[in-house]
Parts: sequence; C-alpha cells; structure tokens
Amino acid sequence: MSTLDPNTPVADMHACAPEGATDNLPCVQVIGAGLAGCEAALQLAAAGYEVLLKDIKPGSFTPAHSNPDFAELVCSNSLKGEDPYSNACGLLKAEMRMFGSVMMEAADATRVPAGGALAVDRDRFASCITEHIRSNPRIRTVCEEVQAVPAGPCVICTGPLTTGPLNDAISLICGSPLHFYDASAPIVSRESIDMSKAFFGDRYGKGGDDYINCPLTKDEYYAFVSALLSAEKAELHSFEKSEIFEGCMPVEVMASRGEDSLRFANFKPVGLNGPSGERHFAVLQLRKETESGEAYNLVGCQTNLKFGEQKRVFSMIPALHSADFLRYGVMHRNTFLNSPECLNADFSLKSSPLVFFAGQITGVEGYVESAASGILAARHLISRLQDKNPIIPGDDTVMGALSRHISTPTSNFQPMNANFGILRPLSQAPRDKKARYRLLAERSLASMQAYLNG
Repeated sequence: MSTLDPNTPVADMHACAPEGATDNLPCVQVIGAGLAGCEAALQLAAAGYEVLLKDIKPGSFTPAHSNPDFAELVCSNSLKGEDPYSNACGLLKAEMRMFGSVMMEAADATRVPAGGALAVDRDRFASCITEHIRSNPRIRTVCEEVQAVPAGPCVICTGPLTTGPLNDAISLICGSPLHFYDASAPIVSRESIDMSKAFFGDRYGKGGDDYINCPLTKDEYYAFVSALLSAEKAELHSFEKSEIFEGCMPVEVMASRGEDSLRFANFKPVGLNGPSGERHFAVLQLRKETESGEAYNLVGCQTNLKFGEQKRVFSMIPALHSADFLRYGVMHRNTFLNSPECLNADFSLKSSPLVFFAGQITGVEGYVESAASGILAARHLISRLQDKNPIIPGDDTVMGALSRHISTPTSNFQPMNANFGILRPLSQAPRDKKARYRLLAERSLASMQAYLNG
C-alpha cells in the first residue's frame, strides 16, 4: 500500500519484529515515546499487535528533555482544566477516558492540588506511564535514533523536537516543516518562598490552598516589568526562525506588548484578594510542581532570559526575593507539519496510507491534545490493517474537531488547542455561555459514546 517516493530514506522493516511476534498480525513501529507515542503503542498492543517502540532516550536527550523515563512533561505539570462542562480540555479528557487513556490513568494516580486544573507530579507521572509500557508483553522498546521514515505500518510521534536526520526525511515527504519557539517556566523551592509576602488560595476561592499568590504593588510591578524588558536573553539558534506560538509565549514577549499587558494576563489580580480581602495591583501565581509540594513553578512565566537574569529579575517579586531556583526556564524549537497538505483526517500520510503521524508534530498543541491524537492515529491504523476504512469521530467531539483541524486546507496553518470554538455549533445555542458549553459537552460525550459503540 505504501507509495513513498523511492528516493526517500526508508527504515528497514525487517528490524521491526519483536521476539515472539505473532505470524498473523503485522508488527507496528511507533517512533517516539512521548505522550502520543505511549498512547499509540498501548492502543495497538491492546488490539493484539506486536509493537516496536523506538526512542532516543535514555541514550540521548533533546535540549528540552532530562528525564530518562517516557512521556516526560517538559513545559508545565498542568494538564489544564478538568471540568468537561466548562472547559474544552476537560471535555477532551473525558473523551479520552472513554478510550482507556493511559495518560488519564497516570494523571489520576499522580495528581497534585491545582484548583480546577488537573496537575501532576511530573516525575511520578512519567514513571507511571513508563511502567505501563515496559510491563506490556506486546511492546518492545529500543533506544535508537530513527533516521528514516518507516515504510509502514508505523506511527511517527517524534514531537516538536524531531532530530535532524528524521526531520530531513520527513521534510522530503511532507515539504519543509514549520517552526516556532516554545518556552518553559522556572521552578523554585517551597522553603525559599517568603510567605510573609504571599498567601495561599485559588482564584475566586476555588480549590482551597492550591496556589501560592505573590502580590506586587504598583511600583513593584512596573519595576519588575522594566527589568524584564531590559534583561539579557539567551542566544537563539541561528538556523531556526523565531515564530512565537501564542499559547506558550515567553513572559518577556508578552510584557513587550505594553507595560500593563501582564496585569491583564499572567499577573491578573482579579479574584485573588488577600487574606483580609485586600486587593492587589498585580499577582504572580505559583503552582505545585510535585505532590509533596517542595517545588512550585511560576505560572505563565515561560522565558528565554539567561539563567542569571532569570534569578535577578524574578527575585524582584517580593515573595521570591530569596528564591532558590530548582530549574530555570528554557526556550526550544518546536516543529509541526503543514498537515493539511500532507495528512488525512485519520492522521495518515496522504502519500502512504500505512504511515501515520501523531502528537504536536501534526499541529495539535498541548499535552492532552497530543495524547488524544496518539489514541486516534493508532485506532485508525488498526482499521487500515483490518482492511476497514477509518471512521473519524464527529466534529461535535473535541477529538473529531481536532482531526478536522489538522486536515482542513488553510493559507496559514497553525497549532490548535482544544477549545469549544472548534466544535460544530449547536443548532439552537443559548446566549448564556455556561449553558452553551454544557450543551456542547453533553452532545460531545453522547456522540463519542455512539462512536465507540459502533
């Protein structure tokens, strides 16, 4: 079935078969053991297929990775909102649970308090998923840097930091990948936060004491912004374009849009009154990084400042004047395909129907969205291997709407998060947003259940 160009580098399929592979079902390669790759591998294994899961870890790491386990969370430990009736990412999580998502199982087992969001202890989370992979008898893991596109059947889930040779091989098939920069926030130790200048609490009193809030006065805020704008940034790689994706914008870039821009975004004080009801000019929130609460990350403070500058500037926030930085923020290149030109809605390559892509490389943006695409890509590949036509979930579901996003032609394709705006509109939508979101969610869950029931 493969129609790859004969000049395109293609991996040797004879290397695929794990020991003990069955004769009646083909072995499937999954390239990349991030969230999408792990979901794909486990879906395939559950359907009876032998899986060869290849990843460069722990033999080597990309500039953004450090944990030898699979499914490492790089930018944040938050998986966003959890309520399916008010948050589209929460609705996506509910859909994924219906597929038996390993990500959702691991998140439930390793969650840390985060108000209305689902946040996890990232090391325990990665360890949990890695154990699922390594203990599955149908999955064999190999530490290897893949340098050619397999002829199929395969699912390529190499993510936004696909290494050079494979990136070049993919480019020959799909055209030049697009690039943008992604950034992560610093993490500080709990014991180094001055709680005499901070207070616990979630916005509008939701979630109890899940966040530490660090208020700033007017003078403190403007001094911080001034220092942020004048701070020295880390040198970017000359071979990459500097295209910032709005969803992971560095805090210094946001601040450059106006001295008050942070007060209406990352440092918004609304709903964060102090213990005595006092209001603040601006507030930085810190969120637990681990279940034990010994580490907190600076919410919304993704940055590309040099490490020394990060310590200097963020220490200007009163509660962080003596902060011990356990990890500094980093900025790295993300890569995504011009998917509408080369991928079908089932995540298969238009030129080779047994080669599938999943994860952020396809243009879905976010941890949960990436994992969801891995689930779908694997299930669609199973359909192909069973000589069935893959059926895409309806566009009234988040998973179905994201599938259509990556395959709908557009003049300026950009990554997409889960949001209610991508769902097919209601025929009669109430004006009240809460009521509208609830109806969209109820319709989505019913539609997905019908999809799974066949």
